[in-house]
Amino acid sequence: MSQENREAKSAVIEDVRERFNEAEAVLITEYRGLDVGQMADLRGALREAETVYKIYKNTLVRRALDEGTPEGLVDMLVGPTALAFVEKDPGAAAKALKQFSAANEALIIKGGLLNGDLLDEAQVRELADLPSRDELLSSIAGGLAAPLQQIASMMNNLLSEMANLLQALADKGDAPAAEEPAAEEAEEPAAEEPAAEEAEEPAAEEAEEPAAEEPAAEDPEEKA
Repeated sequence: MSQENREAKSAVIEDVRERFNEAEAVLITEYRGLDVGQMADLRGALREAETVYKIYKNTLVRRALDEGTPEGLVDMLVGPTALAFVEKDPGAAAKALKQFSAANEALIIKGGLLNGDLLDEAQVRELADLPSRDELLSSIAGGLAAPLQQIASMMNNLLSEMANLLQALADKGDAPAAEEPAAEEAEEPAAEEPAAEEAEEPAAEEAEEPAAEEPAAEDPEEKA
């Protein structure tokens, strides 16, 4: 083996090791039977999920793996193998692989590595069924927006009520003259003083009547 080949292999091994260390997850597939166009479509779908799809020789990948790597992962490195290095959202990458494999049976999902834990094919497919990071963020944002919408609705209602109250006060202030008759009607009972005079006059007449009977006192003189 020439020095150049050794250096090239060492560079590949280092590249694989760095990608394993930096990735959120690594999903392992077999691409036997996929043509160039299908591989391009698959790479595009994974790119949208912020995932890099790479093909390496299995022997170089094995050499790049750390001693603590689960043995089951090494067992998956057989046949035409491609690795999906997930940068952010493992669920989105798993969903892209699952959807592509449903339309292209030549793509085989073998398993993967997530947070140091080994995943088999079934677990990768279960991961694909979970909400993606964007879906979770959208759900959280919707939950936060609901109280804000309620507050905005309450503020609008309060402003509307205040506007109605101010309009009612303005209407009331424009028509004070229309309410004056009610005040006059309330004062009318004070104009019924003649009733009090009628009640006092008979008492005065009754008190003066005895003085009008003085002629009865002159009878003794006439007898004398």
